[in-house]
Amino acid sequence: MAEKSLFDLRIEPQEVDFTMCVTVPALGSAVLNAAGVDAHGRGFGVDALFRERRCSWVLSRMAFEVDRRPEQYTDYRIATWISDYGRVLSTRNFTLTDAAGSEFGRAVTQWAMLDLERRSAVDLSEVGRAHDDAVVREPSPAERPRKIPAVEAAERTEHRVAYSDIDFNRHMNTMRYIDLIFDALPLELAASQRPLRLDIHFLRECRYGDLLTLGWERRGDLWLFGVSREGEEALRASVEWR
Repeated sequence: MAEKSLFDLRIEPQEVDFTMCVTVPALGSAVLNAAGVDAHGRGFGVDALFRERRCSWVLSRMAFEVDRRPEQYTDYRIATWISDYGRVLSTRNFTLTDAAGSEFGRAVTQWAMLDLERRSAVDLSEVGRAHDDAVVREPSPAERPRKIPAVEAAERTEHRVAYSDIDFNRHMNTMRYIDLIFDALPLELAASQRPLRLDIHFLRECRYGDLLTLGWERRGDLWLFGVSREGEEALRASVEWR
């Protein structure tokens, strides 16, 4: 029977802000990196998919809850496991715990497989059957990614997708979107220790040279974000402060 994969990490100086605590984007990067390393170790990482199918994994939706931001040099552990395969999406889960075993974060991510030549989603039924032994029969540690309402933007900014934004799938990296979102927040809020939940829903790829418009609005403790590319909606996201 499959077991969770465990990764022991430390919060490094380049991952903290002026409060000397880890940033939410840095924790998100560690979570997604753990997903890639685990998939590679189990034989269905992006390297194997490209070699065998000319395909890759792409993140479709993400829910990330952070209760607190630990300090620089804090040791912590990420546990990750796949809980199910659907026809279109696979669900991968994460928990983050400190050295004392206290949980301070959790995430639920849903992944699609992208045909890199057609730039279209692949049916995961065959993949799910082939890798059923990698599934851990344990529920997700948080509510799955929520439906995010459309944004009635009160403020906007533009961003041209550059070399440093794109990843091995030749589209904008997830963490660059999260960076843009946190850059748009008031400084005192982005750097606060308030618990939060971040939801992201990807709608379209954004690629090198695209001009993006990021718009956002505040509804009390809920901040809504939308990214569009040439008038087409590419991403919806929300940050709820608790």
